Amino acid sequence: MEWQEISGNWVYLPKQEIIGIVHFLGGAFVATAPQISYRSILEQIAKAGYAIIATPFLNTLDHSAIAREVLNRFETVLDRLQTTNKLGKRYLPIYGVGHSMGCKLHLLIGSLYDDVERAGNILISFNNYPASRAIPFVEQFNITPAFNVEFSPSPLETNQLIAEHYNIRRNLLIKFTNDDIDQTIQLNPVLRRRFPDMIAMRTLNGNHLTPLNQEIQWKAGEFFTPFDAIGQWVNQELSRSLYSLKKEIIIWLNPMSAF
Repeated sequence: MEWQEISGNWVYLPKQEIIGIVHFLGGAFVATAPQISYRSILEQIAKAGYAIIATPFLNTLDHSAIAREVLNRFETVLDRLQTTNKLGKRYLPIYGVGHSMGCKLHLLIGSLYDDVERAGNILISFNNYPASRAIPFVEQFNITPAFNVEFSPSPLETNQLIAEHYNIRRNLLIKFTNDDIDQTIQLNPVLRRRFPDMIAMRTLNGNHLTPLNQEIQWKAGEFFTPFDAIGQWVNQELSRSLYSLKKEIIIWLNPMSAF
């Protein structure tokens, strides 16, 4: 099975029986082509039996509008896949998986829309910074005080929405050991106050870009060189981090897969 563009989404259906659906939203500056930038991790999840629907988006200041748009496109393609019977006829749980800004969008969807059906959300490397930090070079522009450059909702408003209205009970939060822009630590208690026994948090080796790692088969030349040794070591480290991420996601989605 190959990636297919359907109704403004990128869809990857596993060859085996489908046991669930994953709606994936990526980070702000890599979300336009998730089928490329997140290919390895998404295809590994698909191999466990999950249909992948990755919705690309362009980042703007209006995050509420982006959340509404990606939700509409997801529901459109879901209806089309169900109508054409590509997902089978039985009930399939739907999980949201987000990385970086994709986490914020899933949190907004779960806070602004009561009728959204989700069996759970996986939130990887959440961050909710103001525009002054999230947008490169924005502080270098000469902007008058009357013109406020900020996301909508703002970080404070986003936290309030989550604390008061977020309705997805089961959540897995993942942070990495070497991630200076991660705010999962701040999100964790907010979600635990809403659903005390339904929030799991994992800390894995890696950094903010770990979900973007790609599996590369390193081939040494005719003569094994120090460059080959370094290349293989780097590839092994990247593969190890990606494998750990995949393992945590798959076990949380389907705890029986651990046995």
